[in-house]
Amino acid sequence: MKSLVLIGSNSVHLKNYKELIASEFEIIHIISNCSTTDLKVDYSFDFSFKLQNLFLTPLRIRKVLKSLNPKIIHIHQANSYAFYTVLAALFLAIPCVLTCWGSDILLLPKKNTFFRWMIKLILHKVDYITADAEFVGKEVESYLTKSTPILIANFGINQNPHQLPKEKIIYSNRLHKPLYRVDQIIRAFDVFVKIHPEWKLVVGAVGEETEHLKKLVDDLRIPNVSFIGWVDREVNFANYAKASFWVSIPESDATAISLLEAMDAGCVPIVSDLPANREWISTLENGLIVTDLTSDFFSQALQIDLAKAKTKNVQLITEKATKEVNKQKFVQLYSTLISHA
Repeated sequence: MKSLVLIGSNSVHLKNYKELIASEFEIIHIISNCSTTDLKVDYSFDFSFKLQNLFLTPLRIRKVLKSLNPKIIHIHQANSYAFYTVLAALFLAIPCVLTCWGSDILLLPKKNTFFRWMIKLILHKVDYITADAEFVGKEVESYLTKSTPILIANFGINQNPHQLPKEKIIYSNRLHKPLYRVDQIIRAFDVFVKIHPEWKLVVGAVGEETEHLKKLVDDLRIPNVSFIGWVDREVNFANYAKASFWVSIPESDATAISLLEAMDAGCVPIVSDLPANREWISTLENGLIVTDLTSDFFSQALQIDLAKAKTKNVQLITEKATKEVNKQKFVQLYSTLISHA
């Protein structure tokens, strides 16, 4: 395939996707809001919701698209990036793919009437839609009045190179923000460690609540809790490899890459009761879905056959979540669209 235009906010997700698909195209052009050291942007525009942008940004994108004449336009996230792009691409006859990120479909249209209208417009103007979870795909369908194809695919993970003996470690590496409820993890561990003093809780990542979380541990005098901060990929993968359990209990989430990485490393996931998690986890079989955050859910997780859960999780990732498996899904999608263009 020759040329692809990727459009979306300059984020790690866009960077990861470009790296995933790069070998399939002779050239990939990036249209975004700005360049960073991690991702060079070829064309930078203002995608904010300002009155003048309703006219200027689509015109500028259209000029670029007509000049490049790519084989595919692939927009990431159904927000202002998709809105301005579908306006710009009207009547250009270039196949257009939209990847929904979750919050755009689950939250944005519920904010007000304009955003709901905008989401419906976007979904009806693109040729193909992708989502990383079945429940996000079903939400997309609820806004459609035509049969736009929907592909369920994620960006995939690199499989963990480490093979380390499992230890009595619980690993948490989500951001320290209210959404992720790391304080609830710490409170649950406080109950658990009094019964099982040989277990450790390793808390990775950072965020606005980091100091509060450390104070919580000190105030409750909880033993065996370590804060390791933001770690590189190698250390993160080593922690997955050593940990018996991985815990993440956010209020809302799509399919978290960290969940897939933990499963691949043979961790048994302890997760909140969310639709995306239920697509991967069968409670007390290959993980635990927590329905009561005030319960001693770590003790509940000890009922799981860890060896069987590890085998099932690694198999699931190999079949559904590696970079190569998901790359081929996107390649096939592109090939189909190009052949029918």
